[in-house]
Amino acid sequence: MNAWSCTWGIRPALAVLAGVLFSPALRADEAGKPALERRLYVAEPGVRNYQEYGGHGLLVFDIDHGHKFVKRIPTAGLNPKGAPDNVKGICASADTKRVYICTTRQLMCIDLVSEKLLWEKLYEGGCDRMAIAPDGKTIYLPSFEGPTWNVVDAATGDVITRIEPKSGAHNTIFGLNGREVYLAGLKSPLLTIADARTNTAARTAGPFSASIRPFTVNGRQTRCYVNVNELLGFEIGDLTTGKKLHRIEVKGFEKGPVKRHGCPSHGIGFTPDEKELWVTDGHNERMHIFDATVDPPVQKESIKLRGEPGWITFTLDGEFGYPSTGDVIEVKSHRIVVGLKDEQGREVQSEKMLEIDFRGSEPVRAGCQFGLGYVTDGAKAAE
Repeated sequence: MNAWSCTWGIRPALAVLAGVLFSPALRADEAGKPALERRLYVAEPGVRNYQEYGGHGLLVFDIDHGHKFVKRIPTAGLNPKGAPDNVKGICASADTKRVYICTTRQLMCIDLVSEKLLWEKLYEGGCDRMAIAPDGKTIYLPSFEGPTWNVVDAATGDVITRIEPKSGAHNTIFGLNGREVYLAGLKSPLLTIADARTNTAARTAGPFSASIRPFTVNGRQTRCYVNVNELLGFEIGDLTTGKKLHRIEVKGFEKGPVKRHGCPSHGIGFTPDEKELWVTDGHNERMHIFDATVDPPVQKESIKLRGEPGWITFTLDGEFGYPSTGDVIEVKSHRIVVGLKDEQGREVQSEKMLEIDFRGSEPVRAGCQFGLGYVTDGAKAAE
């Protein structure tokens, strides 16, 4: 089992709690194995007005060398008119050496070593932002804002069963323990919590003040942090009791019109050590940073971006933050260090990206598209 996958965070949490984050000096293997190479995989078209931001395919960037563009891997995902469908989600497993991309219509599976398309399947009701199990064997695939989540065999793409919260299926997170899956719909203020052992809806958290948009979960799986319609900020829920706990509004900024998604904050994520919670602000083109070492988190800083952010995720070690604008932010300094550009020098913007690390040609760990917390023993990271 690959303990470095997004949904299986034991080793990342231990590294963080010991105060040892991966640095370039630690990435080379003293036993003579190839050095660890960190790569950022970005799926295009990953924003609705994708014509402004490049083209179609899976773009790879070298994290350790200034996020230099490496290559574009061809993908499927064409609609009946021959144009690329908008990408809705990305996930990967280093164990099975596969990366998955879904559009509004289909799910595709690509081999990480050969970079060949293994299969592509259409699903009744379409597809939305999915999540993969820690062992890489199962994918929870939401229909496109419909009533159901398909539980999919990740090896074949076949549907195993369905879960039907009737919530407007949209965003999905696998908990680090591999036992709970969190299902958020565009049409419901309730977060459905599924039991991954039985593939059934077990309970809910909320209701929150409006329908749930992007969200994240802490490493211990005791709290959820959710964006909701009409709120510049976020709300907090207790995943144990199911109760809503707090409503946090961004201070010093006004809500206004946005190009995409229709809500003021569409994107929220923890740094892996759970010291900070980052929240997007589309209208003001900002990333708002909250101190998450206190409960509830307290707003402390804002970063101006090169466009409207609609998502945020991080490297596994927490060195860099990736808003969907393509800005690369050094987490320690809160400074933008570079902007992602493709092989033609065009700005790359996408809400669907994750880190995959290799030793030689072999993938050894994979992150995910969500900014999850990775602290699992109940303590905050060591100072």
